[in-house]
Amino acid sequence: MTNEEKLEKDDTTHFGFSTIKEDEKQSMVRGVFDSVAEKYDIMNDVMSGGLHRAWKNDFIRDLRPSPGMHLLDVAGGTGDIAFRLLNAAEKRTSENGPAAKVTICDINHNMLKAGKARALDKGIFDPIDWVTGNAEMLPLPDRSVDAYTIAFGIRNVTHIDKALKEAYRVLKPGGRFMCLEFSKVELPLLKKIYDVYSFNFIPHFGEMITGDKDSYQYLVESIRKFPTQEKFKSMIDKAGFKRTTYRNLSGGIVAIHSGWKI
Repeated sequence: MTNEEKLEKDDTTHFGFSTIKEDEKQSMVRGVFDSVAEKYDIMNDVMSGGLHRAWKNDFIRDLRPSPGMHLLDVAGGTGDIAFRLLNAAEKRTSENGPAAKVTICDINHNMLKAGKARALDKGIFDPIDWVTGNAEMLPLPDRSVDAYTIAFGIRNVTHIDKALKEAYRVLKPGGRFMCLEFSKVELPLLKKIYDVYSFNFIPHFGEMITGDKDSYQYLVESIRKFPTQEKFKSMIDKAGFKRTTYRNLSGGIVAIHSGWKI
């Protein structure tokens, strides 16, 4: 391989099953979520058969939010994780105790707009800061948050290793990284059923509901390009995290990954 060929190869990444230039992925992913932002909850129901709600509740139970916690939720524009965390932390807060705080960072303005509207509907105001930013270059200072979460977002990042290093940077010592993401199904029969549903039904449901088949096709393909549970765990280790673990849900359709900054 010539140096020119090597550079050309190194300058590419995947967008679903397609190979594209690295500098094109961010805008292409933004286009996907611009398209689905207003019907993001419906998208999640279509992608998961409605199970995403149970998975997110399980995710928050694992996090065990506490009074006074400052959480950074990345790629969390619509507020699903933030609302759950605030609700769980409130149940553990004494009458005069410090309230939990959430900073939501999302690269997509339309997703943040949808999240703000949902927060207003729920009567949630002060505990959430809404920030437009890139997971690879977070607009937060070093050692500034107690926990970092990212749910169904890290597979859309161009350089996952950079996002993990940024997560480590912004966490305080003793802080926790948690990721909820579609993963690799371990049960052969379930994998066959899941693949049939994913490729033959999800894009068509997406077209019926939102008029956008291509975005759903990308989302299905992006899941298959994401690293295995063990591979992603090793990436989290490499970023500097300790006591890293993962736990499969629904036979490995999704996994919860965890690591600590120690």
